[in-house]
Amino acid sequence: MCDTWFMTEAKVNGRVTETLRLVLRLFTPADAGFVLQLVNDPDWIRFIGDRNVHTPSDAHAYIQQRLMASYTRHGFGFWLVERKSDGQGLGMCGLFKREGLDDVDIGFAFLPQYRGHGYALESAQASLAFATNTLNLKRVVAITTVDNDRSAHLLEKLGLRFERLIRLPGDNEDVRLFATRAAT
Repeated sequence: MCDTWFMTEAKVNGRVTETLRLVLRLFTPADAGFVLQLVNDPDWIRFIGDRNVHTPSDAHAYIQQRLMASYTRHGFGFWLVERKSDGQGLGMCGLFKREGLDDVDIGFAFLPQYRGHGYALESAQASLAFATNTLNLKRVVAITTVDNDRSAHLLEKLGLRFERLIRLPGDNEDVRLFATRAAT
């Protein structure tokens, strides 16, 4: 299902889904400047981690090796969130198959000037609907650092509930695991 959707829809026009105010689309190498800005935001580094993306060339490689590779491998990934009214890139949101998690992970990150406007919730709702309706996923999870209360609150608004603390491979600290429903 994932590969069929990817090959027929998003690969043609880049759009994955949209909401009243937003378009979620595939990242392309042309988005390197935006990615460079987003992954070097102090809150990204604090809550997500330093991805060692410090030059436009690094950002280009990050897009190809992490973001676009997920589209090819899984048929989904993190998507660029743009405002419909002007095409402005606001952040990223989407689905990721992360090492150490059995389920697909929903995630989001926005530039500081676009936080507090409901964009993260709106794009995360669209991503969750895509996971359920297009990918037919029965369970979606999310992780946050222990001190990221804003993201935890947003996850709860989405209907995810805290399950437990976990430690992902290669990490030194526990993270909070949230899920759309309890594991069976």
